Amino acid sequence: MSKIIAVVNQKGGVGKTTTAINLAAYLAEMGKFVLLVDLDPQGNATSGLGVDRDNLQYGIYEALAKQRRIHDIIFNTAHDGLRVAPATQDLAAAAIELVDVENREFQLRNLLSEVSHAYDYIIIDCPPSLGLLTINGLVAAHELLIPVQAEYYALEGLGQLLKTVELVKNNIHPELGILGAVLTMFDKRTKLSTEIMNELYKYFPDNIFRSVIPRTVKLAEAPSFGQSILHYEPRGKGAKAYERLARELIEKHLNKAN
Repeated sequence: MSKIIAVVNQKGGVGKTTTAINLAAYLAEMGKFVLLVDLDPQGNATSGLGVDRDNLQYGIYEALAKQRRIHDIIFNTAHDGLRVAPATQDLAAAAIELVDVENREFQLRNLLSEVSHAYDYIIIDCPPSLGLLTINGLVAAHELLIPVQAEYYALEGLGQLLKTVELVKNNIHPELGILGAVLTMFDKRTKLSTEIMNELYKYFPDNIFRSVIPRTVKLAEAPSFGQSILHYEPRGKGAKAYERLARELIEKHLNKAN
């Protein structure tokens, strides 16, 4: 069975989608079969992997709405071993329509149970909110990866996210774990970035990835070309950082298994 990881932070602009795309790409590069689920109505993970979301006939919304089987909405990407369940413009409606659905928090989990046998990893790119779509992502996941931006307001709202995680664990999904926090947009030249890292240890004393994602222009540019950093600038600092993150993640799971 696959390991299902939700990449989550209700604060926007923290490198969440960049992390989801590039982690998935490097896991595939390392020989893993990976499915990236775009659960964000903005669809940035979809377009960031080169899928033309404006001309998509169906995506994860249609699967959640039971208009299509999940097998029918999954697309190949330019990376061998990496597929994407894309977001169409209709996904924004799902948060409203799911409200009246029985067991609404379990809709994504039920969908992924149909395909999880086919993948080593399923990465869920959650919306920048704590709404029903994100709750579906938390309930479907085995573990959470929390990108935290190295900026002044980065820790604002982190306590709220962790409270939501605790509520989900206590009431719906007791096995949900936090894989760790990863520091993004890090600039070692600034004192602030180091201070944020130190503060982060208060929230995650045992769960911070050693791999730190630097602030680079190329990481910001790559999605506009529909490419992961692995294809856009494979020898750059950003690429090396995400490669290290993928290796560290695999290592964590190997250590757990042993």
